[in-house]
Amino acid sequence: MLEKKEKEKIQLKGQLKLYIQWPAIMAILLVIMNIWVAVIDRRVGLLMCAFVLIYIIMVGILYIYSKSIIMKDLVEFAAQYGIVQNTLLKELAVPYAILLDDGKAIWMNDQFEEVLGEKLKGEAYISRYMPELNKSIFPKKVNDKVEMDVYYGDREYKAELRKVSVEGFSDTEQLLQMPEEKEYFIAVYLQDVTELNASIKANEEQRLIAGLIYIDNYDEVINSVEEVRQSLLIALVDRKINQYIAKVNGIVRKMENDKYFIVIQKQYFKQLEADKFSLLEDVKSVNIGNGIPATLSIGLGLSKDSYSQSYNYARVAIDLALARGGDQAVIKDCHGITYYGGKREQTSKNTRVKARVKAEALREFMTVKDKIFVMGHKLTDVDAFGAAMGICRAAAALEKKAYIVINEVSASLRPLYESYEKDPNYPDDLFLKSSQAIDMADENSMVVVVDTNRPQMTECEELLKKTKTIVVLDHHRQSSDNIDNALLSYIEPYASSACEMVSEVLQYIVDDIKIPKLEASSLYAGIMIDTNNFVNRTGVRTFEAAAFLRRCGADITLVRKMFRDDMESYRAKAEIISSAKVYREKFAIARGENLHIESPTIIGAQAANELLDINEIKASFVLTEYNGRIYISARSIDEVNVQIIMERLGGGGHMNASGAQFNHTDMDEAVACLTQVIDEMIEGGDI
Repeated sequence: MLEKKEKEKIQLKGQLKLYIQWPAIMAILLVIMNIWVAVIDRRVGLLMCAFVLIYIIMVGILYIYSKSIIMKDLVEFAAQYGIVQNTLLKELAVPYAILLDDGKAIWMNDQFEEVLGEKLKGEAYISRYMPELNKSIFPKKVNDKVEMDVYYGDREYKAELRKVSVEGFSDTEQLLQMPEEKEYFIAVYLQDVTELNASIKANEEQRLIAGLIYIDNYDEVINSVEEVRQSLLIALVDRKINQYIAKVNGIVRKMENDKYFIVIQKQYFKQLEADKFSLLEDVKSVNIGNGIPATLSIGLGLSKDSYSQSYNYARVAIDLALARGGDQAVIKDCHGITYYGGKREQTSKNTRVKARVKAEALREFMTVKDKIFVMGHKLTDVDAFGAAMGICRAAAALEKKAYIVINEVSASLRPLYESYEKDPNYPDDLFLKSSQAIDMADENSMVVVVDTNRPQMTECEELLKKTKTIVVLDHHRQSSDNIDNALLSYIEPYASSACEMVSEVLQYIVDDIKIPKLEASSLYAGIMIDTNNFVNRTGVRTFEAAAFLRRCGADITLVRKMFRDDMESYRAKAEIISSAKVYREKFAIARGENLHIESPTIIGAQAANELLDINEIKASFVLTEYNGRIYISARSIDEVNVQIIMERLGGGGHMNASGAQFNHTDMDEAVACLTQVIDEMIEGGDI
């Protein structure tokens, strides 16, 4: 009886139920038709009634006795279909597995077991085989998908994980009880991408990289050797370059006497990177009596888009290498710029042709502009201020009015600044704040930036966006975040100071230019401060510029008196020097904390210079707190390039005088960061 009731509960549904019901529906239609026919003709109606009755009996027998047969056939089909489906899933060519929420594997097909190399054992967690597939990366929502790369053995796989809901599983399944909140499985399948990735990698490594090699000081090197040996010298340099590129199966084509175009495969680029582009040092060893060693600049461009883009990147890289002083390799790709080398100070060129050309271009810009704004870097120092005054004098000589943008006057600069404010020969609006300059600027204005080439370091970065005519004069090595929209860029890393460059430019602006005594003294002071009293980075042209300024009336005594320290500053400097510690037997690191003086960064720079007077010290670093930040002043003589150290910390400057900033006041953390960078660069062979 119970079995009969259970059978009655089993009902067909859906399209199959409708299909079974159609004969009964047809029987009803036939009965209606039979009645209609009987009304018309009784005899025909009786005859049709007999046929309809027979049809109804046959349909009843078929429905009653065939239903159980149909149900049995359906069950058998479903069972066989499930077996086929399970067999196909088990033997599926794609590795497939089902996991619990904790990563325990409860089932996997033959291909997955073949990947693992063994069958599933007991409490097997998938992370035991593939650590990347742990529960921390499982999808959080139903039907979410997580894709990732996994490695097992010597094969690479792309894994896809999905969260599959089995809500109500515990109600129907008698063998396994699952908490309601965990009624789901994690389905994972693997795609073997070993050969695909190998092909992609091989294709990528065979891409060609364009490069340019320039001899930085070709004219100077040629002129330093006898004429009969000049051809031999160039031949030896050619041989060094060709041998170096030939080692990596590259191609070299000489375009000009001092310019080479190279092509190498990307797979060999890592080899050049590993030896830090040793060609830079190899070429310096060529010596057949030349008094000046030859130095090279290398620019390489890596682009995934096209070979023409790679060449464009190479041109940008070589320009940047030259702007930074040469003797280095610069690599530009879509991710950024990397520098190698740059350990040697560039030789100063005695010719001033470039200064004359730049002066003529500057004169052309000034004559067609109504307003000229001049600005240096934040925390304007004497060099930036003196150079800005020199540009104002050039504008005055061309009968144009110039303004100097300066927001904050440091204690060391104040005596010089006040000299101009008190002098009746200078207008009251000579010095402007950033807000005033922005309000005054328009499309017919020009901006001259001195002593920096980084937009975020200028006194007013917004001013650079207000005008299209921008001129940059700087003696620091160019960085990757330079002012790239300047119409005129005069960057000479070998120059001692911005004041030296401006002094040369002034001599070509107009004939017999007259420079007032105070302005000549300001330019002279800028050179003197940046060269540490003509000790650092001075060349022939430095002394020529100083001599020109002396002829214009620069007062040395006035400069010396103006930049003397007060007693508090002198004591602060002594305190910084007394805190110095020697790191790795050759680096002096000093701290300036709680100094209670107006311009601790200036005193820090002076202390860094004085620390170089200690025997065996190759570089000095002074860290000072100021306005919620820590500033580093880095100095060296010739053996260590402090610029590349400061660039690692987000700063820059010159190879013998550089700086950087930390956006916090934790001195211990700053010192630890500095020493870590020094350690990394020593271990990497960069210093």
